[in-house]
Amino acid sequence: MAAALLTGCASFIAPPYSPHFETLDSLKKQPIDKVAVGQVQPTDPAAPVNRITLRGSSLSSPHGTFAKYLEKALEQDFKELSVYDPAASTRVDATIVKNDIDISGINTGTGVMEVEVKVHRGTEQRLKKTYQATTEFPSSFAGAVAIPKGQAEYGNLVRSLLRKVYEDQAFINALKK
Repeated sequence: MAAALLTGCASFIAPPYSPHFETLDSLKKQPIDKVAVGQVQPTDPAAPVNRITLRGSSLSSPHGTFAKYLEKALEQDFKELSVYDPAASTRVDATIVKNDIDISGINTGTGVMEVEVKVHRGTEQRLKKTYQATTEFPSSFAGAVAIPKGQAEYGNLVRSLLRKVYEDQAFINALKK
């Protein structure tokens, strides 16, 4: 493993997603209808947003693509809220526009994620909005320190993005009964 870190050919897996429970608790107080999660795009593993490199090492999703990671995070959150129903007429679709963890800095790493979210009820589009989240975390010049920190940050980046979505009144209104 140490040799792989030095040569930059190791592959790392993003950590499992964990929700921001305070945000979900706030969302639980809203009269939200049952929600389905449509497919999150792009599904092509070769798409640039589905490929993250950490100083020559690849960061992969435990679900195959980062689009599927986001899809599973949405499903997990809606299940936690007890509003998830794959057959619901209200559906959330998403397209990842930007998705990156940057550990090229000497002391600081950053993450950026931008996602276009659409909410449909039947054939009516109730929301089409782009959300962006950024994170900043302590990193290091040493790859053996920076790479695991970048790997660990991915879950925080997705949580930060979804927090912005869930706190947006336009998104809440689109999901209301």
